[in-house]
Amino acid sequence: MKTEFRRLDEAALRARLGHPHPGTSEKILDHLDRSSLAFLAHSPFLCLATSDAAGNLDCSPRGDYPGFVRVLDERTIALPDRLGNKLADSFLNVLENGHVGLVCFVPGMIETLRINGSAYITDDPELLAVLEQDHVTPSVATVIRIEEVYLHCGRALVRSGLWDPEMQDLAAELPTSGTMWAEASGLPPEVAQLIDEGMVGAYKTLY
Repeated sequence: MKTEFRRLDEAALRARLGHPHPGTSEKILDHLDRSSLAFLAHSPFLCLATSDAAGNLDCSPRGDYPGFVRVLDERTIALPDRLGNKLADSFLNVLENGHVGLVCFVPGMIETLRINGSAYITDDPELLAVLEQDHVTPSVATVIRIEEVYLHCGRALVRSGLWDPEMQDLAAELPTSGTMWAEASGLPPEVAQLIDEGMVGAYKTLY
């Protein structure tokens, strides 16, 4: 199949999609209301989208106990940095381009909460102290000033069946993470099992 196709401009796109219902735009707020505060208090997982100054994109998962997104006021939230791969892609992007986007999830709920805003990285000890988890204080945190927040329609999650228990069977159809890692790194197949065994131990340390 070819990989280049006709590209649409905005007029052609709108001719295909139409325009949003007025109520769709009206639900977009510039602050957290009662419902969005409740959503964040119960959310254990989100995806954080960032971009560097050249427009190179990254989307990174973030997860912890429900409420790990700390609300500082109705227009400001903070994300703690937890133990990870130390690539720091999101942080480096934010240093160049503070615009970020979040999609927050609550298990079992088909709607998601979307937040767009501007971010910066801090090591302020007062903030880091309140972000402590399991007696471990994060090294840095991302502070986000909210520009847009709204509940997103749940059709994508309904179509995907993301929360359906039987969908978890799909994981068994994949190569192990060690196999994926070995193939991507050009390592021999026998290394894959060693990686899988190592990851079991690594996942026991979360903070």
